[in-house]
Amino acid sequence: MATGWGVEDLDVSEIARTVDEAVRRGRLGEPGTRDPHEMLRGLSLLVDGELSRAAVALFAHPENLPSRFPQCRVRLARFRGTGKTEFIDNRQVHGNAFAVLTAADQFLRTHLPVSGRIVSGLFERDDDPIYPPVALREALANAVCHRDYSIGGGSVGVAIYDDRLEITSSGELHFGLTVDDLYQPHESLPWNPLIADVFFKRGIIETWGRGTLKMAELTQQAGLPRPEFEEGAGALLVRFRPSGYLPPMRVGRDLTERQQNLLRVIASNDSMRLHEIVEALDAPHERRGIQTDLQFLRSLGLVENYGYGRGASWELRDETNGS
Repeated sequence: MATGWGVEDLDVSEIARTVDEAVRRGRLGEPGTRDPHEMLRGLSLLVDGELSRAAVALFAHPENLPSRFPQCRVRLARFRGTGKTEFIDNRQVHGNAFAVLTAADQFLRTHLPVSGRIVSGLFERDDDPIYPPVALREALANAVCHRDYSIGGGSVGVAIYDDRLEITSSGELHFGLTVDDLYQPHESLPWNPLIADVFFKRGIIETWGRGTLKMAELTQQAGLPRPEFEEGAGALLVRFRPSGYLPPMRVGRDLTERQQNLLRVIASNDSMRLHEIVEALDAPHERRGIQTDLQFLRSLGLVENYGYGRGASWELRDETNGS
């Protein structure tokens, strides 16, 4: 039980939204009232008049959490490059499970680039997210739902790098599950069954035991490598990688779309001469601007050139492609 916590410490409007959505989905009978005690009882979060710890994790007001339940937080970081040396954005958000999911989703929308392509026969771009949004939401929901809340310094972590995205959650796999089991059908044994049940009723998770399989299916359908799962140091990590080179959007300053396209084109080849780059970009009238952009990217340490004159070639720097 959550000793010292009362219904007045919870976000009643979030409880009502959960009940309304659960009823709409046919996953909860209409309670006939929106009294918070009765709604919590219907969600099995109120026992003998006492709040469960799951009720606090799910519905507590954010201002009540830092001092009394500090593990209800998400750490959000966008790193420059492929290591943890320098931040572009770094923040922490304390909140209930739904607030944490919302904060993480907004952070991903802000910092993840899109993959642009020209649609054949249309004079417009088709921009797709680098990673399937549904797969990311599944990973976030799993992290919030299955983490170990008994670890006082625990959290959910979201880290975006130039070449990958990592989501971590405090705690390790339980009930004999291994990382290999996550890639195949396995029995659902949620570590926090009350939270998992509310997530199911709310529609955040659809089927118990299929979350990791769904992530793998969605990424492979998008032409990406399947997610990588790692367990260690008291945490479970899921890592998403793009299908190819992902140029940074910021390196000291915003990179223009042409500069990002330059990096993509060079990354797709071991070495390219200027005329080959111009041809690949289909920009014969932008040769001088492309030269200027290449020199700028070189000054940032993203590309390097070798040779002189017409025979000079351009390559990505090793620090950029992670080799």
